[in-house]
Amino acid sequence: MSDLKPVLAVIGGTGSLGSGLARRWSAAGYAVIVGSRTKAKAAETAARLASAPGASQTIGATNAEATSRADIVIVTVPFASQAEILAEIKPHIGTRLVVDTTVPLVPPKVARVQLPPSGSAAMSARALLGDGVRLASAFHNVAAHKLQSDAPIDCDVLVFADEPKEREIVITLARAAGLRGIHGGPLANSAAAEAMTSVLIGINRSYKVDGAGLRITGPALA
Repeated sequence: MSDLKPVLAVIGGTGSLGSGLARRWSAAGYAVIVGSRTKAKAAETAARLASAPGASQTIGATNAEATSRADIVIVTVPFASQAEILAEIKPHIGTRLVVDTTVPLVPPKVARVQLPPSGSAAMSARALLGDGVRLASAFHNVAAHKLQSDAPIDCDVLVFADEPKEREIVITLARAAGLRGIHGGPLANSAAAEAMTSVLIGINRSYKVDGAGLRITGPALA
């Protein structure tokens, strides 16, 4: 990675969360590669994002191509697709930092916490990718549809990684997307944010909220 802004690959970038993050990072001056199983679909989404005023270079590619051409790889796919997509990009990761956003939602009861046997989607990713891969976990609790607009988002992002310097990289990405990133501790702690997503879905339903989020309070964080 150079002193310039890193090139970002958003795997699953045609989805709501992926395209929302890609949109905001492109507007913040990052070169973004939208990854998808289908290159044509990725190219279509990338062209739409690139047409926005002030957008940086945004192109589409297959998941494997996007991974091999980026500095940081952000995985934004449903839990049901996580294992397959990680296996697809694993040969191309090398020393790149992978940021996994996966939440283990199990339809139809998505408002019920249902963590996998590994303890979390992040730890499942660790098992799939191996201990040698640089892995962080973040962006679990931000409403995907809110990323599609320019409006401020009143939501913090908890960032998990075993290496604090890798958490700092993701915190910088969160800030670029208009969010506040917070150190959440080691990767194993990702279970807390993943479980909270189901709780927030339940809150949305009970209180008719349009995308409840988390806000961490305290004088040092003001």
